[in-house]
Amino acid sequence: MIFVFTCKDKPGHLQTRVDNRPTHVEYLNKLNAEGTLKFAGPFLDSDGKPCGSLVAVEAADLAAAKEIAANDPFSKVGLFESVTVQPWNWVFNNPAA
Repeated sequence: MIFVFTCKDKPGHLQTRVDNRPTHVEYLNKLNAEGTLKFAGPFLDSDGKPCGSLVAVEAADLAAAKEIAANDPFSKVGLFESVTVQPWNWVFNNPAA
């Protein structure tokens, strides 16, 4: 099943994001190589700067998806003000369909 993480950065934490981006990207590349990552990218604020993340993964269940989200380096350094993990049904433009 696919789960989507909607992550909102803490205000004023852009430098935390910048400093930890290499390990975050490495983590996502690992998930991608395993076939777990479906898509990902940052939300942008009105100035075009990252202010959150949208990540979709395939996981066995909600607990496994939450574990993937918790292991993201951005989560581990406390970048996010909030993280929502929800099951998601990819209907349109799903390459697997």
